[in-house]
Amino acid sequence: MSLNFRRFRSAVVTASAAAIAATAALVPTASAATLTPQQVAGNAPQSVVSDLEVTPAVADRTWFQKFGNDPRVLKLQATSPAMNGRVVPLAVIPAGEPGRPTIYLLNGAGGAEQQQDWLTMSQLVDFYADKKVNVVVPQAGAFSYYTDWISEPNGAYLKGPQKWETFLTKELPGPLEARLGANNKRAIAGMSMSAGSAFSLAQHNQGFYDAVGSFAGCGLTAYPLQYEFVRVTVNRGGAQPEQMWGPMGSDTNRWNDAFMNAEQLRGTELYISSASGLAAEQDLPGYYIQRGYDPLVSTIGSAQLIIEGGIIEAAVNNCTHMMKAQLDKKGIPADYNFRNTGTHSWPGWREDIEKSWGTFWRAFYAK
Repeated sequence: MSLNFRRFRSAVVTASAAAIAATAALVPTASAATLTPQQVAGNAPQSVVSDLEVTPAVADRTWFQKFGNDPRVLKLQATSPAMNGRVVPLAVIPAGEPGRPTIYLLNGAGGAEQQQDWLTMSQLVDFYADKKVNVVVPQAGAFSYYTDWISEPNGAYLKGPQKWETFLTKELPGPLEARLGANNKRAIAGMSMSAGSAFSLAQHNQGFYDAVGSFAGCGLTAYPLQYEFVRVTVNRGGAQPEQMWGPMGSDTNRWNDAFMNAEQLRGTELYISSASGLAAEQDLPGYYIQRGYDPLVSTIGSAQLIIEGGIIEAAVNNCTHMMKAQLDKKGIPADYNFRNTGTHSWPGWREDIEKSWGTFWRAFYAK
């Protein structure tokens, strides 16, 4: 791959969406979360949360190179007893004062391991620096779906026990929120791979999250076509979905299908987005040619994005509309952001960072 092409690809994923400060549409107010971290954890061993040890692997991450010396980002790590003491780096944008809510924000498929995380690819730090809310981004978990696996994979990225739901819901919140001085209000959100996972973690722990954000993901996992979508993702990490949830349609697979378990989202504020898959301005070669990129490189790169990113987002859009139909049928309200254009790429997710804040604010402060 040429240097010019790599630069173009970088520009594609880093081109900013227009900054849109929009207030979420008013919907009936959901009830506040009532469960505490201790109630959810039960007898589960707890994480040890400490300052981040800067190992060579951490130092190599783009997010750390950008924010390692930035006082707006607290660099922490937490152990996971369920994953044999695995140490998970955490990038935290602290609220700056006690008694504030916490947003857990999950990365997509490649995550920090492939330099495709929220801190590297979006305006997350700039946007949330003054919002007086704690934002927690686990900087590990590539291709894991942030779920509990039934067997241990041994792939390029997925090795050993994968017990991410246990870590995120039982092991981490108590120690971390105590360190941050947070209150008992929280949200969970994800993009692409982790968008459906955000639904599932809230469904499995009703009364724990005040809000959920699902940015361009698929909440259906226990149906033939969608199960194969899952396979494509975990294959990239060197594993199979059967190692994660068992065969398609198994009890574990169905339990992790947000569409099938939509009723368990009742009472939670929801922000849900997707684009159509049709090329937006920032997907077209002219957008980059006008900014000085080589025309041939721009054309080739845009073609790849329009075809691959367009197909993925069209599939995601179908999933998201099915989820809306299910929620509408049950009378469960949500804030929807259906974009008329856009591929499966960062401009839309950057927009979601800003547009979802109205939903989270309402969940935290309007109850």
